[in-house]
Amino acid sequence: MTEITPKPSVGLRAAFEAERARRDAERRAREEAERRQQEEDLGRAEALERLLAEDLPFLQSKGLTLDRRRYTVTLEHPDFKLTAYFEGGQASVRSADKRTAISGAAPRKETLVGSVEDALLVMAQYLADEGA
Repeated sequence: MTEITPKPSVGLRAAFEAERARRDAERRAREEAERRQQEEDLGRAEALERLLAEDLPFLQSKGLTLDRRRYTVTLEHPDFKLTAYFEGGQASVRSADKRTAISGAAPRKETLVGSVEDALLVMAQYLADEGA
């Protein structure tokens, strides 16, 4: 017959400290993962802005202006707006019509994509849809 040795008792303070340390480690890991994701999203927005800026003469010939605010890249036209918003490793690309909106621009189309190249392609498709 095997004898079971009793487990050493853990005091409340030690258990509390261990739990607090575990929660702090989890919180730091979540914050670090979020920071890395934000850096990636910002990098993707900057990459799309650079790609679009390479075609400034083309943008100007179509009456478009290019703007980036943090995670959002915008192509603005007097009649419509195209935006790509990067979050969580994806981009939400939208087309909005200014002609029919009372204030601002009324969203018409939205597509979720997973890469800068796909965001560029969808923006090109929306631009072609606008007949610009």
